[in-house]
Amino acid sequence: MVAKAKKPQVPEEDAFRANLYDFLGALLATPPDRSLLQGIATIEGDDTNLGRAIQALSRLAEVSTPKMLKSEFTTLFIGVGRGELLPYCSYYLTGFLNEKPLAALRKDMARLGMSRAPNVFEPEDNIASLFEMMAGMITGRFGPPTPLDEQKGFFDRHIGPWAVHFFTDLEGAKSSVFYAPVGAVGREFMEIEVEAFRLADGFGRR
Repeated sequence: MVAKAKKPQVPEEDAFRANLYDFLGALLATPPDRSLLQGIATIEGDDTNLGRAIQALSRLAEVSTPKMLKSEFTTLFIGVGRGELLPYCSYYLTGFLNEKPLAALRKDMARLGMSRAPNVFEPEDNIASLFEMMAGMITGRFGPPTPLDEQKGFFDRHIGPWAVHFFTDLEGAKSSVFYAPVGAVGREFMEIEVEAFRLADGFGRR
C-alpha cells in the first residue's frame, strides 16, 4: 500500500496489534527470507493459545530454509494455475474472485485515503494486503490513526466474515508445514480481535 504519513506514537496494546497484523501480512505476502526466519526463531511464546502457536512457529523457523518455504508458499498460494488456497475476501465470501466484496473494499480504501502500491498487481482483498491496511489504520500509516469504531467497521466488513475460516484452512492444508502454525497464530489472533471488538462495542470503548 502507499503510505501517506509517518507513524505517530500509539498505545502499547495497539502497537502490538499492528505489529501482529504486519507480521502475518508479511508472511502471507511473500515467503520469508533468512533474516525474517532468524528473527522468528528468537520469538518466545507464552502459555496462552496464541503464545503456544507462536512458539510452534518459532521452532519451525529454526529448522526451515528460504528455499523450503518458497516451495511451500508457491504450492499453497500460487501453484500451476492456482494454489491450494485462494486468500481473497471475494473468493471466501462469494466463491469467485473480483466480486462485490472487492468493489466495497475499494470504496472504503478511497474514503480512508489508501491506494494500491504501483508495484502490486494482485486484487486488494488479498489477506496480506488487508492486514497491511489494518496495521496502517491502527498506527496512522495512511494519515491520523483511525478511531476504533472505524477500525471495527473495516474489520467487520472485510476481514471478520472470513479470516478465521481462511486461517483454519491454512492450518489444516495438505501442503502446510511452516504455514500450519502461521494459520494457528492467525486464527487465534482473529478470534481475539473479534472478541475485543465485541467488548469494545458493548462498553463503548476498547
